[in-house]
Amino acid sequence: MTISQTAPVSPRALWTGRVLSAVIVLFMIFDGVIKLPPLDIVTQTMVPLGWPADPNVARMLGIIGLVSTALYALPRTSVLGAILLTGYLGGAIATNMRVGSPLFSHTLFGVYLGIILWGGLFLRDPRMRELIPFTR
Repeated sequence: MTISQTAPVSPRALWTGRVLSAVIVLFMIFDGVIKLPPLDIVTQTMVPLGWPADPNVARMLGIIGLVSTALYALPRTSVLGAILLTGYLGGAIATNMRVGSPLFSHTLFGVYLGIILWGGLFLRDPRMRELIPFTR
């Protein structure tokens, strides 16, 4: 079955996917933008996580997050962006797990974002439903 033969997306699923994706995009834009100057609170909260309080490290993380988010937001590159953001969130999960952060509020926060990220993409992109065909 080619992409042109997939069932059309219902308007409800499409808009739910867009809203979920918008939540991720807005959160990641905020996350990336506060790392660019970087704000003092950003560099100071990196230290307990085992990262140096180096503005260049924060800036680089912000750039990686923003580029990945831009790729996710564009329909043509959304799958690549989702893969890159999954890796980015995986690094956050590993960092929080390594330092013993609280499980449900800190460590698994990246998992929650990843579920929203992939769920939004699945609902708005017929290619994802073809790749991962949930059947009734």
